[in-house]
Amino acid sequence: MQRGKDFRTFANENIRPLNISIIMAFLTDEKLVIVGAAGMIGSNMVQTALMMGLTSNICLYDIFSPEGVAEEMRQSGFGDVKITATTDVAEAFKDAKYIISSGGAPRKEGMTREDLLKGNCEIAEQLGKNIKTYCPDVKHVVIIFNPADLTGLVTLLYSGLKPSQLTTLAALDSTRLQSALAKKFGVMQSEVTGCATFGGHGEQMAVFGSHVKIDGRKLTDIIGTDEFPEAEWEQMKKDVIQGGAKIIALRRRSSFQSPAYLSVEMIRSVMGGEPFRWPAGTFVNNEKYNHIMMAMNTTLDTTGCHFTMPEGTAEEQAALDASYAHLCKMRDELVTLNIVPEISKWGEINPNLK
Repeated sequence: MQRGKDFRTFANENIRPLNISIIMAFLTDEKLVIVGAAGMIGSNMVQTALMMGLTSNICLYDIFSPEGVAEEMRQSGFGDVKITATTDVAEAFKDAKYIISSGGAPRKEGMTREDLLKGNCEIAEQLGKNIKTYCPDVKHVVIIFNPADLTGLVTLLYSGLKPSQLTTLAALDSTRLQSALAKKFGVMQSEVTGCATFGGHGEQMAVFGSHVKIDGRKLTDIIGTDEFPEAEWEQMKKDVIQGGAKIIALRRRSSFQSPAYLSVEMIRSVMGGEPFRWPAGTFVNNEKYNHIMMAMNTTLDTTGCHFTMPEGTAEEQAALDASYAHLCKMRDELVTLNIVPEISKWGEINPNLK
């Protein structure tokens, strides 16, 4: 730098701006629609999907204008991505191949997930009908608004989709168990393996601990010792079930970052990306559980969702049965509310659910 010139003058004369654009490799060029994109969960899903490089074609849909979210994403400098925003469902769903929906009322302090049953299941009914009308060729749908087991079931019924084409978010309970155990034993979450909760994503989920290992040690060998008394384990299970309520108490609003991230991980798997690491809610109709949406051992890939029945102790299986019974009670309440017909008539609406 010449003597007598300050840095600003030198910079103006010698430094030229770089023309840099972000070039990303996408999993697909097919259209992903985020429903509820103007909200906290939805806007976080949009950003997460863009950061993961899922697709070059993302549409933001909400009954409230999501244009502000879209503009922020554009201003973030994501490269060759088509980002659109609309309040028109027909425009949003046209040519959609993947959908993630957070488009229901959020849970508030003092509420259970089940308290949202009627209003959000009515929203789910319309969502299913919109899918059937505007994008019957959609490949996969992820439902995350509560009570997700029931809103997912209603959406599936009215969409006409196959059971493998629609899943619900259930992973939060498993990650909450993993987080609690990692904090308890002072290890990284990656060192806590085998965490899973099955059944309903609600007040009567089934927490399975029989396959959990803590830094290679079986959790079942630790429970009941001075290191981890039985009473402490029982309290931890209750805390996991109430994990969403704890977030509301801490933040004065329901969870939004964690459900957004995990739901985008789910859709990434069916796009052909990394395998999803946690249980997902799926439609179950077999010799033990029938016509219900609940968390199972699942695999998500480009062919959809596939599941196997969880294996556990007699106590864990009993908890899963109780969770199923609880879900059936809410499902049957939907019949009383005239949101869904009797199960015997479901095949008339969706032949895939006979």
